[in-house]
Amino acid sequence: MQPHRIAASIALCCLALALLGAAGAQGASLRSVGNFTEPMYVTSPPAEPERLIVAERSGWIKQVIDGRASTLVDLRSTVDCCVEDRGLQSLAVAPDFAASGRIYLDYTDAAGNIVIAEIRASGRTASPSTLRTVLTVPYEADANHYGGQVQFGPEGDLFVSTGDGGHGEKNDEHHNAQSLGTLLGKILRIDPVPAGALPYTVPAGNPFAGAPAPFDAIWSNGLRNPYRFSFDPPSGSIVIPDVGELQREEVDMLPLAASAGADFGWNCMEGSLPGPATDPECASPPAGGYVSPIFEYGHKDPGGGGAYGCAIIGGFVVRDPSVADLNGRFVYADFCTAEVRSFAPANPAGTDRSTGLSVGEATSFGEDSCGRVYVMSRAGAVYRLAGSTPARCAKLAKSRVSLKAASRRVLSGSRALLVARVTPCKGRQAKRVTFYRGGVKIGRPRLNRNCVARMRPRVPRTSSFRAKVAVDARYRAAVSSPLRISVLSGGQTITNR
Repeated sequence: MQPHRIAASIALCCLALALLGAAGAQGASLRSVGNFTEPMYVTSPPAEPERLIVAERSGWIKQVIDGRASTLVDLRSTVDCCVEDRGLQSLAVAPDFAASGRIYLDYTDAAGNIVIAEIRASGRTASPSTLRTVLTVPYEADANHYGGQVQFGPEGDLFVSTGDGGHGEKNDEHHNAQSLGTLLGKILRIDPVPAGALPYTVPAGNPFAGAPAPFDAIWSNGLRNPYRFSFDPPSGSIVIPDVGELQREEVDMLPLAASAGADFGWNCMEGSLPGPATDPECASPPAGGYVSPIFEYGHKDPGGGGAYGCAIIGGFVVRDPSVADLNGRFVYADFCTAEVRSFAPANPAGTDRSTGLSVGEATSFGEDSCGRVYVMSRAGAVYRLAGSTPARCAKLAKSRVSLKAASRRVLSGSRALLVARVTPCKGRQAKRVTFYRGGVKIGRPRLNRNCVARMRPRVPRTSSFRAKVAVDARYRAAVSSPLRISVLSGGQTITNR
């Protein structure tokens, strides 16, 4: 990543500061996971926290199982790398990975566009032949500020961050961040499951759902380069570190529901300061105002151990009890200073401090399905944040969804009663079950106290239905077998079967 021209020269002096296993002032240490070639992101399947999947910038996707690294898939012929910020940016494993094998990727293609794609793993490998483009975001001629994060939200939809179009240090002429007629400078939300001929669907509740496609995918706007973002399920929040221009690096955090339609201010604002304000929309600020950052810092050393740098790299709210001194704190780094820092979200400015850990040329943080947090360096190292108490990950129990119908034959245009039952039931009450017709999501009713969910979809033609339940803290994801509902032809009568 090259957020500023000064980054490379400053970072060279930081590279030697990556301290393997060094204990910080807050009791955390860095435990080596392995060495890779420009690692950009790390995560794990929902039910397999010990199986780490690592995205390398060139297009290699590696996996680490029981400490041994191997190749999941080689996409170097598809990913365009490595001019400025181009390359494979990140990946997200689908909540139903155990059943579907789906992994979603964010990378740049030969034309410099942002591509969100799906690939399907089978066992311990994935074939490039399964690659499917979900969304292409046309990009400007520049090769930086791609954003680059894909992440599944707590409701199971896919969120994507995009940069504002890039350029040099003064990248104000593109006018993208404030415009709702472009996908650049945004957070997007889509359901990547295809709907007939469409490669994805737009979930209900998107704030601009009435806009023409693809702009109905916009979730929030006014971002410069939201290179990384994360969710904090215990607080119900989304956390967006946004790389600044000449004045401020910022962290935005607010409830996920409140972020729908939120305007984070760029380029009318840069953090809490006035921005270049070259976007025409700056003349008419939103009625509720711009979202203010919960934390920001400048590019000059303020002294006294305060934060500074050139490009914020964030970050997760740590929810790993084994790292007691960081648990509940947001961890982040800066590409130019090598210092890993943290703060308490309830009082960021008053609690921000160094962890005592250093990772030169930090490219990203990541999180596995057990809640353990990782940090990686462009130089190749991937570390896990560890505490004095060993982290123990409970194995998820198997789950099952059965799908039945009151009748498997109905009159054309009438409704079919579908009944999904989830087992085991303990602790599943009020969870949601997602119903699909073909590949299209048609509803998400809650389980009742007997772990049963019902739907009555209209059936205009013979259709196939499925029901899925997402992974949670105790159980694996599961999907039902397909259930075919036939439509009666003239003269036939209904019989239950």
